[in-house]
This record gives sequence, C-alpha cells and structure tokens, in this order.
Amino acid sequence: MNDQVIKMLLEGIRDTLYMTLGSVIIGYMIGLPLGILLYVTSEKGLHPNKPVYRVCDFICNIIRSIPFLILLILLIPFTRFVVGQSYGSTATIVPLVICAAPYIARVVESSLNDVDAGVIEAARSMGASNYQIVTKVLLVEARTSLLTGFTITTGLLLGYSAMSGTVGGGGLGDIAVRYGYYRWQTDIMIITIVLLIVIFQIIQNLGTNISLRFDKRKH
Repeated sequence: MNDQVIKMLLEGIRDTLYMTLGSVIIGYMIGLPLGILLYVTSEKGLHPNKPVYRVCDFICNIIRSIPFLILLILLIPFTRFVVGQSYGSTATIVPLVICAAPYIARVVESSLNDVDAGVIEAARSMGASNYQIVTKVLLVEARTSLLTGFTITTGLLLGYSAMSGTVGGGGLGDIAVRYGYYRWQTDIMIITIVLLIVIFQIIQNLGTNISLRFDKRKH
C-alpha cells in the first residue's frame, strides 16, 4: 500500500466523519425540537393538539418509509439547489439530515414518553410551566435514553454515509465502490470495511460509556 492510497484512505476517513457528525448535529437541531413537539402535542402530552401532531406524525412516517438510497436520488435537485452540487461529502449531508431528522424525532418522542408520569405531576404541582417541565424535568430524566438514541443514530448515519458512495457521495463508501466494485481491488475494499467497522465501534463504545456515566449519576 503506497503513500497515495494511504492519503486517499485518510481523506476518506475525514470525509466520512465530516458527513456523519455534520448530519447528526444538524439532524438533532431539527429532530430534537420536532420530537419534543410530537410529545407535547400527543394525546397524553403536556398540551394535546391533534392537528399539529397528525401533521408532524405524517411527515415523519412518510420520510422514514422511503429507503435512504431512493431518498438520496430523489433529493438530487434539492441538494443541488441547497449546496450547488449533487455529489461530494457536503452534498451528502443534505439527504442525510432529511433522513435523520424524523428518525431522531421518533427517538426523542419515545425517550420522553418513558419518563415517569409521577415526576411530571410532581413538577406540575409545584407550579412548573410546560416549558420548565420539558427543559428541567423531561430532558433531564430522559438523558440516558436520549444519549443512547444519539449513539444509535450516529451509527446509522455512518452506514448511510457509506451507502451514499454508490452515487458519488464521498468518504470511505465512495472508495469502496470505486476501487472494490469498479476496479476489483479487493484489498482496498476490505481495508475500507475494516475502517468503517473500527469507526462504528469507537462511536458505539464512546456513546455507551457516556450513557452509563449519566445513568450512574441519575441513580
């Protein structure tokens, strides 16, 4: 393996992390508020609102039902409009965010639903507003579950970022497709797979350890 291949693989790792972490961060900027909105406006939420809940629920279900590769192709015109091109690591972040946001929203909604109702009632009896209940009770009580969801989402987006390599998305997935599939260079493809596995394991272990630390503090 020469210096050129090593440089290419290092750039692939950089682009993969850029796509994964970039899409997770932006995805949570959209998905976290959406998940809170789903919880708050649900039938058993703090402020039930059927029309709002049904619209958000419908949007989440529609986007989540479309396979990522199809969504990636479907969003090419929109991606080109947003970033000026439809290929490369920056362009891939657009469909990754759109795919991730509804998934994150569901994870957040589920985490908030798992919070003990007695804690919420106790906060209400002390005169806490809905905003205070969400920010100081729900998000705090659900932090371990939310961190676990964050870890799972990051791992999922890592896999999707690799999948985007089939349409020129960049990163390790792109290297695996170009060299492993089109040029039959099995050794490079195996190395990219090993690198993806290592990155995934690092993300998984970091997320799990952080979640356990918060869980211990909670108890």
